[in-house]
Amino acid sequence: MTSAASNSGTSVGFIGLGIMGAPMAANLVKKGFAVTGYNRSKPAVDRLVERGGRAAQSIADTVTGADVVITMLPDSPDVEAVALGPGGVFEYAPAGCVYIDMSTIRPDVARAVAEGGAVRGVRCLDAPVSGGEAGAIEAALSIMVGGSGQDFADSRAVLDAMGSTVVHVGGNGTGQLVKAANQLMVAGIIELLSEAIVLLEAHEVDATAALQVIGGGLAANRVLDRKSASMLARQFKPGFRVDLHHKDLGIVLDTARAAGVVLPVGAVVAQLMAALKAQGSGNLDHSALLTVVDQLSGRT
Repeated sequence: MTSAASNSGTSVGFIGLGIMGAPMAANLVKKGFAVTGYNRSKPAVDRLVERGGRAAQSIADTVTGADVVITMLPDSPDVEAVALGPGGVFEYAPAGCVYIDMSTIRPDVARAVAEGGAVRGVRCLDAPVSGGEAGAIEAALSIMVGGSGQDFADSRAVLDAMGSTVVHVGGNGTGQLVKAANQLMVAGIIELLSEAIVLLEAHEVDATAALQVIGGGLAANRVLDRKSASMLARQFKPGFRVDLHHKDLGIVLDTARAAGVVLPVGAVVAQLMAALKAQGSGNLDHSALLTVVDQLSGRT
């Protein structure tokens, strides 16, 4: 484990201080990294400064002279624009810098970004995360990393400051493929947990007690631990928004189609998530899938 003092010489530019990015950047500051943050909305940058970070006024200001640049952005077009576009990361990042995109994007875009970085002498990793807002706050994220093994090793201290499970899974783009599989599983588990809750409540079983005992058996999982209490209370404050999981499931289905793989359960859950978004619930937590099961069961 590295100490805060040993990290003090490493400068990190962090672009995207949203629900996930803000606590991730704050944990880097806590671990002693010199963090410069940039975000479209100024209050997020101000909060990072309050925690010991530095404010940047532009991408150029964030990236110039940085040893590591991190982006945490909503979707593939955002990453393409910020990394590859005019005035973007690769225009200002110094040669030898490591660029770590921690967004969840299409694998082909991750590979294209890595190719664009290589032209400018920038080393690129795709390192999407799982664990939600709580995992980001607790520095307990699972981080799946695609790219060069050497670049991964060189960036390990930075990644370890944000996650508790950090694994190199292969070349550029593979981190995003693993994240697609992760999002497939998370959506499926949320849907099955929703169905279990509705079933239990329909029979007037104490669902809190029931889920407690279920959580001690083979059906135990992190989604049950993290989400069941708020789901039972029908509280869906966003930790990970429906809009984003809908986007991620589109990536899942696209990558499955490209490989000729059939995902029958995943396709159904993707449609249920799409229905939730279409109903205007895109800003709710993805655990709001429960409301779709309530509706289908006539229990609303």
